[in-house]
Amino acid sequence: MKYSGIGGQAVIEGIMMKNKQEYATAVRRPDGEIEVKKDCYVSMTEKIPLCALPFVRGIFSFIDSMVLGMRTLSFSASFFEDDEDSEPGRFELWLDKVFGEKVEKALMAFVMVFSVIMAIGIFMVLPLLIANVFRKFISSATVMAILEGCIRIAIFVTYIKLISRMEDIRRTFMYHGAEHKCINCIEHGMTLNVEHVRQSSKQHKRCGTSFLIIVMVISILFFMAIRVDTIWLRMLSRVILIPVIAGVSYEFLRLAGRSDSKIVNLLSKPGMWMQNLTTSEPDDSMIEVAIAAVEAVFDWKTYLRENFPETKVLEERSEQVAEIVETEGNKTKDQKSGAIKPGSEKL
Repeated sequence: MKYSGIGGQAVIEGIMMKNKQEYATAVRRPDGEIEVKKDCYVSMTEKIPLCALPFVRGIFSFIDSMVLGMRTLSFSASFFEDDEDSEPGRFELWLDKVFGEKVEKALMAFVMVFSVIMAIGIFMVLPLLIANVFRKFISSATVMAILEGCIRIAIFVTYIKLISRMEDIRRTFMYHGAEHKCINCIEHGMTLNVEHVRQSSKQHKRCGTSFLIIVMVISILFFMAIRVDTIWLRMLSRVILIPVIAGVSYEFLRLAGRSDSKIVNLLSKPGMWMQNLTTSEPDDSMIEVAIAAVEAVFDWKTYLRENFPETKVLEERSEQVAEIVETEGNKTKDQKSGAIKPGSEKL
């Protein structure tokens, strides 16, 4: 595997692919056609040098991914909005009055903040409160930290299992699989087509699911080392340490995406296994959408020529074989039709 630098995200009936500052969102419209929107996004780590420092860039990269994710989700959802002709309600009229043209950005900001607060409450604070029930039976702080981490992972798995029952989420997980398979196809030196993408793995070490699992595992190590007496201080520590844990987790994920060492691959296994919950095998129409998103922002042919010289040789051989087959096919047609070649006419 050779690092390509491209990453992506599944959206509603589509996929977003990003390469450096360019990103493209491809969506399968209700009429069956593929709509592709290409745009640029300059990350905070590129705008502000301080944000690009190791162990700092992780939290800002996470914020960037949330902002870009909301943009692309909004674009994909626009093709499937219902009741467009219905009159706006009082709440919608109030939002238009207060925020005007910026109403969409305001809603996106609110959703992002609300999502972060809910995620902290469900995946950081709730496991602590549940584990605290067993504190009267367990005196070891180390065992308590491990128990809290296991509860956190169990809540995450349960959450994924529950939402995967929804039809829209199930299809999104299929598009998530198509995104991974496309990137794997390229990074393993195969030409980007439906057949090769289908053969590729739906698991990838740079996946956001792996990031979340790494966060949960590293949080166990942090909370084993940092010990406070009261429940309120423990709750506060879970919130305050999130940027630190996210920063360390991001550095490991970044290393994993660029390394093929046995140790890194072994440590990446839990995240890869967890991806079985958030990715599914896509159908060919979903793979076509993923390919459209990749080709809008990434010159995969040049990438293969530069990183996999053997691919160029195979392509040349395939072209030669195609030419031979076409020539032989034309000869066969001429023989069957009894065509007389120029210069061979009988006098």
